Amino acid sequence: MSGFRSFTSLTSRSKNIIVAGGLTGFVAAVYIYTMRAVGSTDELQTAIETFEKQKSQESLPTVAESTRT
Repeated sequence: MSGFRSFTSLTSRSKNIIVAGGLTGFVAAVYIYTMRAVGSTDELQTAIETFEKQKSQESLPTVAESTRT
């Protein structure tokens, strides 16, 4: 508990600066993580795009056949 005792001996301004630094670091890390996660293409998105391409290719002959009748 000696670490906690040294924290309590700091002034109010010093404590606020330490907390602000910790929060700023946390927010920056979450922002960077989110931007990387959104910016990268994941396997699920690739699979969805492939499925949609296959689905559209399968539906094209059906539309052509229905216009013939």
